[in-house]
Order: sequence, then C-alpha cells, then structure tokens
Amino acid sequence: MPRYIVAEAAEIPEGKTKLVQVAGREIGVFNVGGKFFAIANRCPHEGASLCRGRMVGLMAADEPGRYRVSREGELVRCPWHGWEFDIRTGKSWCDPQRTKVRSFDVSVESEKIEGPYEIETYPVSVEKRYIVIDA
Repeated sequence: MPRYIVAEAAEIPEGKTKLVQVAGREIGVFNVGGKFFAIANRCPHEGASLCRGRMVGLMAADEPGRYRVSREGELVRCPWHGWEFDIRTGKSWCDPQRTKVRSFDVSVESEKIEGPYEIETYPVSVEKRYIVIDA
C-alpha cells in the first residue's frame, strides 16, 4: 500500500485538525491527545466537510439535568446536521454498525525523510477500444 507524507507532526497541534489531499481524496488528520488519526472529510449524510466540524467529547446523562463529558476531543461533529463520528475509528456514534466515514492508518516517522519524492504510477495500455490500468 502506498504511503504519503502529508505534514510534519508540529503542524497539527493537539486538539486541531489539518485537511490534506491524498490520491484525489480529502482527508482530515486529527491530533487527539498527541496521537494522530485520519478520516475521510465527507459526512455520509449529506457530504459536509467534517474538518469544519468541532472536535467534541461524549456526553452522557444518568438523569435529566445531570450530565458528564468523557472522551473529550475524540468525536467530530458534522457542521451541518450534528452527526458525530469517532475520530479514532470513523464510526458514527449513533449507528456504529451501519454508518461510518472511512478511516486511514497514520504513523509519525521520527527520521527525516529526504526527497526527491516520487509519485505512484501505473502501467496503462490500450486493448482494442478499452483503456486498461494494471494496478
């Protein structure tokens, strides 16, 4: 699987996000407690940019008027309709079995990565009237 350098860790402070482009996709990279997570930047409900949403915690209540917040900053709330997704997994908080945004593996490399950088290419051929990509 190809790997992409998208930012230096210092560019994304704790509790913040950075929108990046990877292979034609918009991906949000989130810093949650010093750990980095990446999810697709498109809410599955109506396509809003999740990177424009707020990083929030999980709110729970044992009785009316008494609530507590846990997992502070581990969910992102869609800015359009308030759907919430777990930043660590991409799963919807309300319907984790059926609704989610794609999540991506993230790593922080400690050694400096030197260029020149290469783009991923694929062999292309034309067979009769069809264009074929070997991947």
